[in-house]
Amino acid sequence: MRQVTALCSGDAAATLAVTLTFDQRRKSRQRLQLEDGSEAALVLPRGTVLAEGDRLLADDGVVIAVHAAAESLSVARTVDPLLLLRAAYHLGNRHVPLQVAVEELRYQHDHVLDNLAQALGLTVEMVTAPFSPEGGAYAQGSGHEPAPARGHSHAHDSGHRHDHEIAHAHRDRPRRP
Repeated sequence: MRQVTALCSGDAAATLAVTLTFDQRRKSRQRLQLEDGSEAALVLPRGTVLAEGDRLLADDGVVIAVHAAAESLSVARTVDPLLLLRAAYHLGNRHVPLQVAVEELRYQHDHVLDNLAQALGLTVEMVTAPFSPEGGAYAQGSGHEPAPARGHSHAHDSGHRHDHEIAHAHRDRPRRP
């Protein structure tokens, strides 16, 4: 079976493609079903999150384009920037992956979260679309910017702290009396 162990750098054209949901794009170890019907074993560094438009390099030299699959999303909207911030805070406090845009928040459909957003005063509708949430303050891996911004680098951002460093910083922090 073809092995995929790296993101493709440079401008090599993809000859194969794979379409993945967000949950699949954040798994660094899995079996991929490519669009031509063949399979590949994905073995990327832990913490890598693939984005729409990424290209994977297989051990046989094949370049595979990554596409974000359409999935069931909730879109919470408001024109009030303070209300949008409050909703982002409350959803983020529940560790919900969020796609943030002007006047809207998108998250994987969940009726409980829909009720929360509506209780805060946002309107909520369900759509079927690709999901590209924010990576988070301590995201590591491919260093992607959220969609639709695509001018990103695949190099690890030296400003990001590794998980073990975060854990030590949290554990070693002085406790309040």
